[in-house]
Amino acid sequence: MALKLYESLSRSLRELRRPDPTNPADVFTFYNCGPTVYAPAHIGNFRTAVVNDVIRRLLELEFGPTKVKHVRNLTDVDDRTIAQALKEKRPLAEITQKWTEKYQADSAALNCLIPHVQPTATGHIKEQVSMIEVLMEKGNAYRGADGSVYFKIDSFPEYGALSRIKDRELKITDASADSDHKDSVSDFALWKAYKPSEDGEVKWPGPKGAAEGRPGWHIECSAMIKKHLGDTIDLHTGGVDLLFPHHENEIAQSNCCNGVTFARHWYHSEHLLVDGTSMSKSKGNYYTLSDLVEKGYSPMAVRYALLAGHPRKQLNFTLDSLHAAEKAISGIRNRLYEMGVYGNVLFFRQEFESVLTADDDLEWGLFAEAWELLKSDLNMPAALGAAFSAISHITDLDLSGKLTTERWRLEFLSAYRFFNRALGIDLQLPTVEEKKRLESDQSKTTPDEITALAEQRWAAKQAKDFATADKLRAELTAAGWTMLDRKDGYSLEPLKKA
Repeated sequence: MALKLYESLSRSLRELRRPDPTNPADVFTFYNCGPTVYAPAHIGNFRTAVVNDVIRRLLELEFGPTKVKHVRNLTDVDDRTIAQALKEKRPLAEITQKWTEKYQADSAALNCLIPHVQPTATGHIKEQVSMIEVLMEKGNAYRGADGSVYFKIDSFPEYGALSRIKDRELKITDASADSDHKDSVSDFALWKAYKPSEDGEVKWPGPKGAAEGRPGWHIECSAMIKKHLGDTIDLHTGGVDLLFPHHENEIAQSNCCNGVTFARHWYHSEHLLVDGTSMSKSKGNYYTLSDLVEKGYSPMAVRYALLAGHPRKQLNFTLDSLHAAEKAISGIRNRLYEMGVYGNVLFFRQEFESVLTADDDLEWGLFAEAWELLKSDLNMPAALGAAFSAISHITDLDLSGKLTTERWRLEFLSAYRFFNRALGIDLQLPTVEEKKRLESDQSKTTPDEITALAEQRWAAKQAKDFATADKLRAELTAAGWTMLDRKDGYSLEPLKKA
């Protein structure tokens, strides 16, 4: 089955373009909006980041690692970065470098692949000015009374197709303090004239006929994409909060400047809720990765929890979900360790990677269904349910004596490939010391086969397959366990003996 993602512009599930395998120059071009580096990123930011990372991994597994080019920008000049520099009375570059390094460190801890190119807004001023000048020459942009440059929305009739925003809503939403300098309150800034009280020492020479100043927020992505990926890209992603106005504005300025379709496919992931509501420091539910690590949770548990729901649906993140994630990862690692003992072979991580990198045509074995579900619009809950079902089936084969050494090797590598390569869940096997601790804690933990049943039931319930969910609940009850459903997940408890 081809790799498919929901397409935000057409509102339909569509196949992604497959690059020509015989043409080395034909690569799949993938861009996602990166962070604004003025403060530490929170876990809502990282939900979008890990979803994009899984997309990157699926593209490379499907097309080959040399057939994908991934670019993610770093916004290091805008209202927020400048305000932070003025607040701390430090150079802008010093502020943005600090938070860029923190973002990169957090991304690495979450096992996110490094984009092939990570351009910065300040490193592409020339490219942004050049695009603005083309738009001015074509009549799509104009100089305001204060020397700023604005995009004329009326010059692009297709404006609003992505977000479905209506003209009345547009004027209300995009009205701003500088509306006196614009032809229309809905026009947006491509270049902002220098204001000493707001910009400090941050300024560059402007486009021809404009004042010195700095670029508006939206133009940076269009300029970076044009330089590093070309006029038309295969896939552009981001969170739903960027759909309007940022992505809408990108389409307008890029289509008008380049004269061709900007992006063939748009994909947006939904918001993250924490404890059933939006994140806020005043509510006490605002978390960075460092906050959660300080509480004793591993970055892999955070990644697993952020991937547990469907990316196009709101996900409710709780500390209980992190507990469940830690237990799930421990159960997978423990089972893989046992499989290694059964096969009488200990494959270490380096050997895993060398085998899997050299053989991307490896069969998926019992994990084929999980892989296909993941390829179908990133159906994470169903894919995880199928993966736990596969692990349970491997246990059945083992207990029945049907798990031959060759079959064990296939399923072992398929499991590792699915969790580690596709989902990016680091499954480094337990050390001898960790294994001893796992065994000593065995009486305190839920058996792997019970966890597998619970994951299958939860996936069935999420898919609204209530008949299967009821059947699996009955199996859990028969095995001596009760499954308590919550809005954001579930918990397992042994039934009390009469």
